[in-house]
Amino acid sequence: MEFLAKNNLIKGGSLDNAIVLVERNDVTEEELDRLAKMLGKDKLKVNYDGIGVLNSLKLQFENEPARHKLLDIVGDLALVGRFIKGHILAARPGHSGNTRFAKVLKEEIKKQEKAPRSFDLEGEPLYNINDIERMLPHRYPFLLVDKIMEITEDKIVGVKNVTMNEPMFQGHFPGNPVFPGVLQIEATAQCGGIFALSKVEDPHLYSTYFMKIDNVKFKQKVIPGDTLVFELTLISPIRRGLVHMQGNAYVNGKHVMEAEMLAQVIKDKVEA
Repeated sequence: MEFLAKNNLIKGGSLDNAIVLVERNDVTEEELDRLAKMLGKDKLKVNYDGIGVLNSLKLQFENEPARHKLLDIVGDLALVGRFIKGHILAARPGHSGNTRFAKVLKEEIKKQEKAPRSFDLEGEPLYNINDIERMLPHRYPFLLVDKIMEITEDKIVGVKNVTMNEPMFQGHFPGNPVFPGVLQIEATAQCGGIFALSKVEDPHLYSTYFMKIDNVKFKQKVIPGDTLVFELTLISPIRRGLVHMQGNAYVNGKHVMEAEMLAQVIKDKVEA
């Protein structure tokens, strides 16, 4: 500290905003007086209660500086903007190194988000087309989900195989067949409907109805021969039949469409 003060450094530092540790137990009064003069203090003393600390300050914890560094790391890595599940080891960390590491993490997250998604479509489907027909009221040419591969507490993965035999390609568009965006949304919604109906008894007695669609984006056109994979995740728990989900569609792992959807499940049939 004496070296720093002599070289006109640590101008913003003082004993009011910094902890000065004393590593020796034989500091003389002469040394303390000389340092006090440099720092503009009348008197300095060393508190030897545990680890040596300059002046009358008493640490709350003996490893308080290490705790301070730990909080610095937590705060700096919060700049990543994501929860981090990991074990971080740091040797002599500082804000500069912490924030550079945060930038590296953020760039890696961006790369992973842009990387193609991987879905296992080879296994036995959870629901085949016959199962789906028993759940949804939709029929040709408006049944737009071929199979369901996965359902969890908050997520569903469904598949739609796009073929040239479908009637919309006669007019959309001749010589340039493109699977309409509105049907991509409808297919995604049907997956969401299957998810909702899988949570009730006697799903054939219920129907799902659109209430709202937000933040729709189409990122790449879908054409005959493509296999659309839909992944929907609950945004909030299902309450009063309201199902709020984030839907994403992929072709060959590439993100082609996204939308936020709100629907309601209503019991509209009574068994005889």
